[in-house]
Formats: sequence, structure tokens, C-alpha cells
Amino acid sequence: METKGQYPHRRWNPLRQAWVMVSPHRTQRPWQGEVGQKATPSGAAYDPECYLCPGNKRAGGAVNPSYDSIFSFVNDYAALLPDLPAAVTPSTSPLLVAEPARGLCKVLCFHPNHSLTLARMTQPEVRCVVDAWTSEYEALAAIDWIEYVQIFENRGAMMGASNPHPHGQIWSTGFVPDEPAAETKAQREFFDRAGRCLLCTYLATERASGERIVMENDHFAVLVPWWAVWPFEVLVLSKRHLSALPELTGVERDALADVLMRLTTRYDNLFETSFPYTMGFHQSPTDGEGKSGTVHPEWHFHAHFYPPLLRSATVRKFMVGFEMLGMPQRDITPESAAERLRACSENHFWPRD
Repeated sequence: METKGQYPHRRWNPLRQAWVMVSPHRTQRPWQGEVGQKATPSGAAYDPECYLCPGNKRAGGAVNPSYDSIFSFVNDYAALLPDLPAAVTPSTSPLLVAEPARGLCKVLCFHPNHSLTLARMTQPEVRCVVDAWTSEYEALAAIDWIEYVQIFENRGAMMGASNPHPHGQIWSTGFVPDEPAAETKAQREFFDRAGRCLLCTYLATERASGERIVMENDHFAVLVPWWAVWPFEVLVLSKRHLSALPELTGVERDALADVLMRLTTRYDNLFETSFPYTMGFHQSPTDGEGKSGTVHPEWHFHAHFYPPLLRSATVRKFMVGFEMLGMPQRDITPESAAERLRACSENHFWPRD
């Protein structure tokens, strides 16, 4: 079928085993919804009121060390706790089910400079972040009761970031959360049926077409997935089949830092704003199978970027109405989004001092 025409259609997401509706003709409608403020990079390298800057007191009372590179700590207001009561009081109804949710939540500061983002850091500085993510993953995965390590970054107030200081979070859980559990199921079913990796096969298809590829280097490809939901959503895929960060070679870690810096720069340049997004790595669970000495053979390491901006630096996509009650829906086609991201410069519109 014609995928670039102005006609509504559905696309299948094999990684999530779900449909997304594409309605490109809706881009012609006038906009009278909420208009946000344009975000610009902070000009202050140090903020005395920031609870993540070096030497400052955090909201929980602890004082940060005078760190000069990477700094991680257990979240002062963690959503999950490592020590819980032995059980939840059982319900008399089979429809009212609960169980303890055990976890360990950490915060990782990417840089001491309050004004920076991944887009405005140097490649060696982003490589330090990749190394820190890897070390944190390895340490948390080694804990016997942790079954999944979710590394993510919420960038910008529009995506719920409570502090502009360059940082991300790492939530490790005593269970496999819903999204990676669904991806595990899809990848395993494809692997068992086809005898090969789902995302290796998908990447080969995308590289042969090229129309949704945004950029690539020797070891990673960045593309707008066929099934993208968010306006400028991208998928970052390793070209070599591997399941988690610790399997990356030193050269591949450099390559990951390279694509993260280049992609986030393109995002900022798209609307000349400090571009908001939620980004996270999906990798092999650290459950019993993952701890047995063998990796999940079906799992392919990748990262999702979910940015909300739709038409400009101030107009965002809302997931409401039909998206919440029916199914995901997007207005601009993935092909159009990829074309616009490809056209963006990799020289940041707001150069670092």
C-alpha cells in the first residue's frame, strides 16, 4: 500500500504485538490547543539551588560530593524500596490481586555542569555516561533478586523532569516490567518460529529501504520505526546482535556515545529548542535465565526515544481520548519524520561555551 499518502491506515508493531493508527491528513487541521513555552539551554554552569549540582544539599538532606564527572546515588524519594514486608494482606476476591513490588532506584548525574545536556556534551563525556550506565547495570544485575534494570532519562519539564541538571535514572526491579516483558514475548516467539532475531531482521529491512533511517555509524543505526507512535520517535539499534550494555566492546561504546550525541543535537536543531524526550534502553532481563550464565538469545539491545513535540517548539502531542481509550494514533508519517530529522544539522544551534 502507499505509505506516504494522506490516508489513514494501521501499522503493526511486531516488537509490542500491537497496532498503531496513522492519520497524516490530520496535519492540515488548525491548532487551537495548548501552546507551551519554548525551552532554551540553561546558561548557568552551577546553580546554588539545584539539588544535583556538586557540593549542594539534596532535598533529602544528603550533601553531594564535589564530583567532576559522573555521580550516582540511591534516589532520596524512590518509587521502589529494596526491603519490604514479607507479604501483602490477601484479598477475598480473585479480582483484587496485589503483591510486594521490590526494587532499587538510583539517580545518575551525567556531568557537573548544570547547563549541559547530552546534545551539548562532548563525545568523550557522553562515553563516560555510557561506561557509567554499563557499570550500574552490571552491579545491579548481580543482585540475586533483581530481574530487570531499566535505564532511562526524562529530558525537559514537558516530560516530567523535575530538575534540568543533566541526569537520568536507573530503576532495578524484582520483576520484569510490562513493556520489556511484552518485548521479551514478541522477540522469543519470533526467534522460536523463524530461528533468527526479530530486530536483526527488522534492521536489515530498514537499511535496505533507507526511507526511515535517520543516521548511522559502523555499529549503530538510528531510525524512525515503521510503527512509531510519538511524532519524532526513534529507535536506536545495535548492528551486532547483543543483548545488553556489558556486551558492547570499547569501540561500540564509543559508537553509542556518538549516535546519542548526534541524535540529540538533531532533535534540538529541529525546532531550535532544548528538545524534550523520554529515552530508555531495553535490554536482556536479569531474571533467573539471565543469571544462569546464558543470555536471552532472543534479546536485541536497543533504545527508544519518545519526544512529544509535534509542530513546533511549543506544540506537543497529547496521548488522550482515542489514544487512551482505543489505540495509539499519530498524525505525521514515520517517513516524513525521518526525512525532517535527516535534514537537521549536527552542529548545535546553541554552541557550547
